Amino acid sequence: MHVPRKRYGQHFLHDRGVIAKIIAAVDPQPGDAIVEIGPGTGALTGPLLDRVTRLEAVEIDRDLAARLEAGHPRLVVHRGDVLRFDFGPLPDRLRVVGNLPYNVSTPILFRLVEVADRLRDAHLMLQKEVVDRMVAAPSTAEYGRLSVMLQYRFEMRKLFDVKPGAFRPPPKVDSAVVRLAPKPAAALVAGDRAAFARVVTAAFTKRRKQLRNALAGIVDEDGLRALGIDPRLRPENLGVPQYVAIANAVAAGSGG
Repeated sequence: MHVPRKRYGQHFLHDRGVIAKIIAAVDPQPGDAIVEIGPGTGALTGPLLDRVTRLEAVEIDRDLAARLEAGHPRLVVHRGDVLRFDFGPLPDRLRVVGNLPYNVSTPILFRLVEVADRLRDAHLMLQKEVVDRMVAAPSTAEYGRLSVMLQYRFEMRKLFDVKPGAFRPPPKVDSAVVRLAPKPAAALVAGDRAAFARVVTAAFTKRRKQLRNALAGIVDEDGLRALGIDPRLRPENLGVPQYVAIANAVAAGSGG
């Protein structure tokens, strides 16, 4: 039996009921191009291979990668860190499935943002708190930078919660499964993605302050008012379209 390694944040899924629910949510078809992030001991790998012709996986633990290859001849395992993995050679309309390690889940999510134009969808298990932040609505405690950046690029829906006992060893927190589907290009109206990211990051770095203070040096009060945004609001009160409007004004040089 493989001993979970703390440095990789390993918690191996074993609950058959949860596995069945994830596979049902993904509903893999024989011709689907699927890549599994962090297959671990293969709890999802086997059921996925029962449904698809070919499966690729990215696994950082070389011992687990070797075992997976030996046990699943139709599985192609890429050894290494998914944060450095080149998705380029994989097919378009790629479907991602993964039980993400909690210690690097946010960087992995932003990595998926970078390759979103290659994806059809992603079904991910993460810490419940992170999923709640991903799908949070404006003016809620959970709403923040992660919410805005992911909601700009993806349609997302939380599917179901998972209790710690579904894993070995059990984590100290609940988990949840979420579905992400990239938005069409026509919906991506931020003219300068770097400006969008800069505005959102600056705002939520000072999320307790009013916008006129949180975004000082980026856009002034008159610039906010010109966009129909009250400078006295706090960052958590703005929806994604308002952040896009600010970023576009900043990129155009009309933010004051």
